[in-house]
Amino acid sequence: MKQVEHLKKVGLYSDGGGLYLRIRESGRSWFFIGTVNGQRFEMGLGSALDITLARAREKAEEARLHALEGRDPRIERDRAKKQHAPQLTFGQFAKDYVAEIEDGFRNPKHRQQWHNTLDTYGEPMAEVPLADIETEDVLRCVQPIWLDKPETASRVRGRIEKVLDAAKAKGHRTGENPARMRGHLELFLPKRSKATVKHHAALPYAEMPAFMAELRKREGVAAKALEFAILTAARSGEARGMVWGEVDLAAKLWTVPAGRMKASEQHEVPLSDAALSVLQAVHEDGLEADHVVFLAPRGGLLSDMSLSAVLKRMGRQVTVHGMRSAFRDWAGDTTSFPRDVVEMALAHAIGSATERAYRRGRALEKRRELMEAWASYCLP
Repeated sequence: MKQVEHLKKVGLYSDGGGLYLRIRESGRSWFFIGTVNGQRFEMGLGSALDITLARAREKAEEARLHALEGRDPRIERDRAKKQHAPQLTFGQFAKDYVAEIEDGFRNPKHRQQWHNTLDTYGEPMAEVPLADIETEDVLRCVQPIWLDKPETASRVRGRIEKVLDAAKAKGHRTGENPARMRGHLELFLPKRSKATVKHHAALPYAEMPAFMAELRKREGVAAKALEFAILTAARSGEARGMVWGEVDLAAKLWTVPAGRMKASEQHEVPLSDAALSVLQAVHEDGLEADHVVFLAPRGGLLSDMSLSAVLKRMGRQVTVHGMRSAFRDWAGDTTSFPRDVVEMALAHAIGSATERAYRRGRALEKRRELMEAWASYCLP
């Protein structure tokens, strides 16, 4: 073949042995034409700007030898690329996976928990190639904390399982998921005694009237938010994130949008007179719909620890969430309100998905009676 740089005319030029140079207006490239197992094929070898004639001849010779031995040179080339390509590790993929799904998390705390648990507890297999991860690798992450930190260990295992499921869906893994619990990891992990299952520490409901009397003597917006959360049996985040646009003072109703609820469904809370009095105590003229009800001293939302700090200062070894348990125990032990009404007040899912689809009633008036009874008990 003439010197490549001297070829100017658009066309096809043969160097022999199946090697060709194709010149187009857009550029020039090498390719190889051959047959394998009786089938003709064409295989690109790269741009003539990057590959010299000598290198193109070497590539053509490699392709010719593969074809003579009955192997498709294109398949062999792809296989070689995969063998020499850096393998994707669990740590790298986990970071990318969380970045893809974190917009669906309800709050920044949940997003941070995903990052922290996978970075901290997934570290033993962070550098292990995704395709090579086996049961032993997962156990190295989970076993050290399985009994000492049961809740964290369960979350770590579940998140690892999701990451590996996603890796398989994207073609980075094959076979069963080594992080699955049922019928697999449960065979290797020690059974936890019931004593290791920790529930939110709750205040005995018999102590609630005395506790509320003490709480009402305390000043500060966090104390008001805690009192309101107890009177409405709300979760801490629901009360702390409350804005005035969610409240209808005339209708005595608080509507929590789906985006702020654990079950991602809108929740309506009938407000007792006692709960309304808390709102009136923090209400000011000129407030906009998007203004936070329980505004932190420095602006914005109260932190997750603000309400817990009130309990700590009161010397109570209980949690904010445990107040919901006190409400549930009180309703079940001392009242005749139907179970469904109580569960709806707690924003718990009731029955199967089919049952919920047919259930249109909100039992709002029954729940209003329930919340008034709870307020009367708490503040006799």
